[in-house]
Amino acid sequence: MARSALDEVSQSGAFVRSASEFRNFISRDPNSQFPAEAGRYHLYISYACPWASRCLAYLNIKGLQKAISFTSVKPKWERTKESDEHMGWVFAASDKELAGAEPDPLNGAKSVRELYEIASTKYTGKYTVPVLWDKKLGTIVSNESSEIIRMFNTEFNSIAENPALDLYPTHLQSQINQTNEWIYDKINNGVYKCGFAKKQEPYDEAVKQLYEALDRCEEILSKQRYLCGNTLSEADIRLFVTLIRFDEVYVVHFKCNKKLLREYPNLFNYTKDIFQVPGMSSTVEMDHIKQHYYGSHPSINPFGIVPSGPNIDYSSPHDRNKFSA
Repeated sequence: MARSALDEVSQSGAFVRSASEFRNFISRDPNSQFPAEAGRYHLYISYACPWASRCLAYLNIKGLQKAISFTSVKPKWERTKESDEHMGWVFAASDKELAGAEPDPLNGAKSVRELYEIASTKYTGKYTVPVLWDKKLGTIVSNESSEIIRMFNTEFNSIAENPALDLYPTHLQSQINQTNEWIYDKINNGVYKCGFAKKQEPYDEAVKQLYEALDRCEEILSKQRYLCGNTLSEADIRLFVTLIRFDEVYVVHFKCNKKLLREYPNLFNYTKDIFQVPGMSSTVEMDHIKQHYYGSHPSINPFGIVPSGPNIDYSSPHDRNKFSA
């Protein structure tokens, strides 16, 4: 039976995310199975999805737009096959159907599900984005965003336009790893634990951990510009994709309403700071984000009504320049 994230709830009513299954790695070694080559790879994303958006962010800020092409799916889940009821990511029928969504230029697939079926006839997992596709071998390299961003950070430096930018420098790797661990569990995935919970107790625990972690971030950012010091790192990009969706979606849709992002002075200004990094703002399509969440989870929002606000201007001035870079 084809599944989506909405199906990943334990007997206790808690949301439990399953691991990605395509875990190959592109290498700068020309003799590897997947060598870093310009024009060979294609990234399938949804602007709505935070995991996919962080991959697009890396593609942009590392200057890989000429080396790696990308396609975005439509924001709202639709039927992926006539033969069953699975709802998931589908491609636009034409470039003119919906702004920011395109047809599949490589395989002519109607859905992301079809890409997985091309790559493996035995695949039984979720049909998620991002998908990093190898045009030469006609298969999926990886669908694990945390590993795709590491590939984009280092393995394409010989063809990147911004090779000097290192978001996972050796001297910060331990700190970044530790930071990622609690931010993923309590914030990135934490909002989903709140939103997809089907019983009160797991929701209560998830929302408690979420706000403890946000308070911890607020404290860290009162003393330094970024999570791991005064340099932008992987940890910041990973946190940003959740924060940019927080007040627009998670507060309402996932019941994360104890405190707004805008009520955290440091976190709110920090979010604007990251948004204004060259290449970041174009990864944020708020219409796609809102259409997806409010329109794709009928068990949470049965009528698919999209709230009108709050329409926050993240390009407005911030105060993070008070910390030396």
